[in-house]
Amino acid sequence: MIDARMKSLFFDRKAIIDKVDAGTRRVLSKFGAFVRTRARSSIRKRKKPSAPGSPPSSHNGMLKDNIFFGYDSSKRSVVTGPTKTNTVHFDGDGQPVSGTVPEVLEEGGEIKILEVFKYGRWQKADLRSRRQLTNLPTRLRTIKIAKRPYMGPSFEQEKKNLPSLWANAIH
Repeated sequence: MIDARMKSLFFDRKAIIDKVDAGTRRVLSKFGAFVRTRARSSIRKRKKPSAPGSPPSSHNGMLKDNIFFGYDSSKRSVVTGPTKTNTVHFDGDGQPVSGTVPEVLEEGGEIKILEVFKYGRWQKADLRSRRQLTNLPTRLRTIKIAKRPYMGPSFEQEKKNLPSLWANAIH
């Protein structure tokens, strides 16, 4: 049997695990913050759309302001990305689908928008007031959006700095 004196020579397993967990949380939270900052700084606020393949433009600042990160302690990982937006688009059956814009910008794809014929031309419908749309002709128009990645490249650029974040992380 190992006596108390011998036990004291061994590492305190609980204390070490706690320090490793705290260090992991600290490092991955920093990493998430760095990815978020890089993604936000890659998005320019301007009226015209960005070129396909480059980070998207943020016309009203909403995309840039809604990128967050969070540490998931159960998986010991960090998740960084945009939140779903309140912008409403439509699926093939004309049913509203919300929160698709950040994903379509990152990966490319199609979204459907509701347009209304007003003042002699088709324009995006203001969905805040359905009453204004009642007597006007409407249509669903499919818009193809080329990839404008911003989260993937930000992650890849920051990934090379991850090993240096681990230096002296556990103390």
